[in-house]
Amino acid sequence: MLQTPRAARGMVVAPHHLAAQAGLAVLREGGNAVEAAVAAASTVPVVYPHMNSLGGDNFWLIAEPGREPIAIMACGGAGEKASIEMYRGRGCETIPPRGPLAANTVPGAISGWNAALEIGRRWGGRLPLARVLADAVHCARNGFPVTNSQHRNTLAKIAELKDVPGFAGQFLANGEPPAVGSLFRQPKLADTLERLAHAGLDDFYRGEIGAASAAELARIGSPVTAADLKAHRAVEATPLRVSLRCGTVYNAPPPTQGLASLIILGVFDRLGCAEAEGFAYLHGLIESTKQAFLVRDRIVTDPAYMTEDPAGHLTGSRLAEMAGRIAPDRALPWPAPVTSGDTVWLGVIDGQGRAVSLIQSIYWEFGSGVVLEDTGLLWQNRGVSFSLSEKALNVLRPGRKPFHTLNPAMARLTDGRSMVYGTMGGEGQPQTQAAVFTRHALFGQELQAAVTAPRWLLGRTWGAASTNLKLESRFDPHLIEALRKAGHDVEVVAPFTDVMGHAGAIVRHPSGVLEGAADPRGDGVVAAF
Repeated sequence: MLQTPRAARGMVVAPHHLAAQAGLAVLREGGNAVEAAVAAASTVPVVYPHMNSLGGDNFWLIAEPGREPIAIMACGGAGEKASIEMYRGRGCETIPPRGPLAANTVPGAISGWNAALEIGRRWGGRLPLARVLADAVHCARNGFPVTNSQHRNTLAKIAELKDVPGFAGQFLANGEPPAVGSLFRQPKLADTLERLAHAGLDDFYRGEIGAASAAELARIGSPVTAADLKAHRAVEATPLRVSLRCGTVYNAPPPTQGLASLIILGVFDRLGCAEAEGFAYLHGLIESTKQAFLVRDRIVTDPAYMTEDPAGHLTGSRLAEMAGRIAPDRALPWPAPVTSGDTVWLGVIDGQGRAVSLIQSIYWEFGSGVVLEDTGLLWQNRGVSFSLSEKALNVLRPGRKPFHTLNPAMARLTDGRSMVYGTMGGEGQPQTQAAVFTRHALFGQELQAAVTAPRWLLGRTWGAASTNLKLESRFDPHLIEALRKAGHDVEVVAPFTDVMGHAGAIVRHPSGVLEGAADPRGDGVVAAF
């Protein structure tokens, strides 16, 4: 069993060890939590390129002791040429998941870095941008060893991606997936990162990089234009929050599914479960998830198009009403509509207790598959979640922001502890968050044990077609059978599978001691000093 690492001066958790170490190096040099988070967030797209990119979106929760957290919403809208009529005119019944027509939204990630660094400067951050991005530049220019995860995902997706513009040149070696352990270099991406380091992050949207990206997108037939890039800005927002017996939990507002993550915890808290891991625990969280997803799928979209206040579903009376619908011994019939996704979460807490929970995504593995050859940018396919049906909640409109599975989590507990945590995994994100939080914060499991423990997933993720309840095989067979008898459609899957996401967490105690946990299902570490 992995032990929970502890430290006091600063801690970073990221899904790749080189990204975590990049963040730690910034902390060691006197950088704050935001500067370290950007160092890690810029390195992840380089060393975990199948899961992340500068061409994706991100969402942040940022907090300093004694003040309410701030959310940064760094997600782009659909391009001005991305209309239902355009797709219908090209014979599309749905938005293609790969290729130029899938590259249909503005990537917000770089704007998120910029907005976060502005908060970091308010804290006195003074590290030059070139230093913050230095590890990312180095790994892109000089290479890094290919992970099993990159090789495996490239091999699995090569048939559908090899002919997408720019993909083969960036991600294949002589037409084949690069070998595990071989050095993987991305010189064009290194040039782009160096340009950003010296010209400023705004160049991505309104400078030379923005112009080069727009020109190439136009050449290959993407509906995103130079005007779309120039118009984009990240925005600060007030996080959603839910009050629990143990404290307050925060998450990002729509268009993310942060509301669902908070409803799960709020409903479960009212079920009165006495201990973790038994039938009442798993059944309660699974049924709480169903209640949360029913609300999410009915109301969550671009906030400009929403007709209900999401906070209204986090009141004590509303949560109690949903809890009252849960039968203690019987499963609600399922499934409901679902989505899949591909994402990274990372967290930082510095020595002053300033905290960051950040989630960054390109949606599917390799996103749209489109790589802009002039800049080395892999473009996300988040806009595939739009519908071409006028009757749909998330119907496509130029400029509209797509629904996001992304949701970073943060908690302040009544005993004085603070916590940042999260995971990748599409539908599984709120469920894994609930597992980690409840096991640790409600039932006292050691943090690393809470992350390592067997997990479950109701719904679909990582391209799986099934929408049933998946349980890792490490669960007690008697518990699995009890869930089946209660009406759950159970599928047992391999232990430590990627399907269950790559979770992480950091907890800060009132004494200043930090505890961290990284997921053995991924390639990440806890980096601390």
